[in-house]
Amino acid sequence: MRRFVGISCCIKSFGPNTLPNHAAPDACVHAAAELAGAVPVLVPALGDAADIPALLARLDGILLTGSRSMVCPAHYGGPPHQPHIPEDRARDGTTLPLIRAAIARGIPVLAICRGFQELNVALGGSLHQRLTDLPGRIDHAPTHDDPLERRFAKCHPVHLTSGGLLRHLAGDDTACVNSVHYQGVDRLAPGLTVEAVAPDGTIEAIRLAHGRGFAVGVQWHPETDWQSDTLSRRIFEVFGEALDGNYHAGNYDGAAAPAMPMAAD
Repeated sequence: MRRFVGISCCIKSFGPNTLPNHAAPDACVHAAAELAGAVPVLVPALGDAADIPALLARLDGILLTGSRSMVCPAHYGGPPHQPHIPEDRARDGTTLPLIRAAIARGIPVLAICRGFQELNVALGGSLHQRLTDLPGRIDHAPTHDDPLERRFAKCHPVHLTSGGLLRHLAGDDTACVNSVHYQGVDRLAPGLTVEAVAPDGTIEAIRLAHGRGFAVGVQWHPETDWQSDTLSRRIFEVFGEALDGNYHAGNYDGAAAPAMPMAAD
């Protein structure tokens, strides 16, 4: 039986009248359907109006997508963003409680880029708002003028944690990834373990080490190159295995922060 996976949407204005729309990346929809073997279901960014219990009663997994918008700093005690930084508070109000409720129920979660940051914030972590302001950090974001092929091309390696899930999937201790993000993990949320780190120390992948189910986040975009990259493909395939109940967190022994209560909204 095919499983139903909820895919997070953002509020974006486009079309001839630039009206607000609920939108999700086409590449994520196809990866969920073709690799995870799921039926994709778009989850609108309804904020406080989202009925999380009703959603999770019908969904078998959650896929959190990337976006140009940033998580509002109020959710992790950070200073306000500069006025030009895009936010999507309706998405925050949907995804953050959705993550906590899904993990509490053992429903698999795969988090990509913004979703990776949401996973960390939802469980009590914080974010660096501008990685390039930190000493020794590389620029993790291409310019918006670059063509899509260049923006999502592989551009730096990551070290995969010994004993981690991604190292198991890759069969190697390094991988090369794309990089399309300005922000990154500052304080790692309790209960999460680091799965991959960039050469400058930026955390690039995380996993729920001890819990009822599968929750993995990657800062890069595996949905853009799964047709040519083995690790990208395996990330979605193991998500599909988790949907069928064939994942056990105890198989991997990465070091985790001690468990603590989840952050409130």
